[in-house]
Amino acid sequence: MARRRDPIERADDGSRDLQDVSTWEPRSALDRLSCSIYAGASYGVQGIVVLAALGITLALLAGPAVLVVDEPIVAGFFALSVVPALGLAAYIWYADITTRQPLWLLVATFVLAVLFATFAVFTNAAGSAILRPIPVVGTVLFFYLVVGPVEEAVKLLAVRVLAYRHRSFDAVIDGAVFGAVAGLGFAAIENAFYISGEIASIGTEGSVIAAGAGITTVRALVGPGHVIYSAIAGYYLGLARFNPAYAGPLVVKGLLVASLAHATYNTTVGVVPGVVAVLYPIPVDVAFVAYVVLFDLAIGYYLYRKIARYRRRYREVRGISESDLSSELTEFDPSSR
Repeated sequence: MARRRDPIERADDGSRDLQDVSTWEPRSALDRLSCSIYAGASYGVQGIVVLAALGITLALLAGPAVLVVDEPIVAGFFALSVVPALGLAAYIWYADITTRQPLWLLVATFVLAVLFATFAVFTNAAGSAILRPIPVVGTVLFFYLVVGPVEEAVKLLAVRVLAYRHRSFDAVIDGAVFGAVAGLGFAAIENAFYISGEIASIGTEGSVIAAGAGITTVRALVGPGHVIYSAIAGYYLGLARFNPAYAGPLVVKGLLVASLAHATYNTTVGVVPGVVAVLYPIPVDVAFVAYVVLFDLAIGYYLYRKIARYRRRYREVRGISESDLSSELTEFDPSSR
């Protein structure tokens, strides 16, 4: 998008110095000081947010950490619960037809998503106390107005704070990759809270494995949804990066799609499996697994079509075939950027 210009600048033939008249660039010591203060304030606010999230996260993880010390097997449950989500995030990373992202930036995005997930904990708690007591529609409103928007926003924030600004974010599809990694981080911390809470509530040491296996299976099924939703929002964030004239609406569209899918899942997953089990002679647990898988496949197909279209257009404009992609994919090299 072209920079808007003052009437003086539009009419000038370029022979006049319009500094402080209709144009401006840092020239004096005061100008440079102003730029430094602005940059410091901008990054300072972000640093404060990250430090606050770190403090909250450490406080919330105290319980799970103690549980892992007492029952080391719980750490295994944490790890197993993210395997399906990790596999899906790896697939989206592999589908990036352009360049591979630096590992440190992927890890940083994962960590930021873990930290920012704690903001959603408090927002969800406040929203639940206000909306869920409303008869009939309270829980639905809670999912659509709080859980979906808030959780998808904090995952996108994890991408926006660092990866979005980095020079390696140089293609629209990179937004989907970083979004998927943020979804993986969110799923990891959420799974840790649910699994540790379930195990801590049983009270008898002999039931740890049984309780852990059950909740781990459930959380493993839920994890891929987080990856899919935030990858969709991330894809639109990528579009926003390269379409600054419509950046705001594109970010909003991505969050709307992701939030609606997320909220619809939360609203229906507690109802549909039970209805199916009543209508058909199948156990409710089987109906639950089938519904989660089918729902993720449906929303995942929406994401898949976008990635596939991007890959197809990339091949077309570069005149390469699918078999040539291995030679076209290049490892990230900071010296070449």
